[in-house]
Amino acid sequence: MTSDSIGKILCVGVNYRPHIEEMGREAPDYPVVFVRFPESLVRDGEPIIRPAVSEQFDFEGELAVVIGREAHRIDREEALDYVAGYCCFMDGSVRDWQRHTMQFTPGKNFDRSGAIGPMIPVSEIPDPTVLQLTTRVNGQVMQQGQVADLVFDIPALIEYCSAFTTLRAGDVIATGTPGGVGAARKPPVWLAAGDRVEVEISHIGLLTNVVEDENHP
Repeated sequence: MTSDSIGKILCVGVNYRPHIEEMGREAPDYPVVFVRFPESLVRDGEPIIRPAVSEQFDFEGELAVVIGREAHRIDREEALDYVAGYCCFMDGSVRDWQRHTMQFTPGKNFDRSGAIGPMIPVSEIPDPTVLQLTTRVNGQVMQQGQVADLVFDIPALIEYCSAFTTLRAGDVIATGTPGGVGAARKPPVWLAAGDRVEVEISHIGLLTNVVEDENHP
């Protein structure tokens, strides 16, 4: 899975119960969906870029679902039939820009601020609810979560997203992040140049990226 082969990127916020609690929110009635652009992502092993306009660059490890064929208004009972595979996702978040308004888009779309990969075929993971996710920064465990803790599970997300847009092969749904993000820590923990971010998901693999500062003239 490379950023060049990605279609639409639909991301889901506040979808793990521990993350909802640490951010002081209530569980939403519907999935909180925002978009990322392909240019905002890099591949495994490539540097992620901390933008020069902010020092509040945060990490969010996630499980991403890759769509395998056209899906429009799909019932949850059939949803997994439209999945090509699963991959690790690092939803790098520029928190102050994310909070400029109620819309998340600016803080989630700085060039090369997130990462995706590797992808494992759906045939190798018949039940994604058993997957466990761990995010490490410089070897220290910062996030741990189980996909079973999602408020809206993968079939529900495919059903919801396919109701308002036609999903096509190569589209991605990032399912949300567990508790432990840098913004919720006291004091906050922000990523800096040289930091190594690892997102590991059982049965899928390891996504590793090192932070670099933006070369801003």
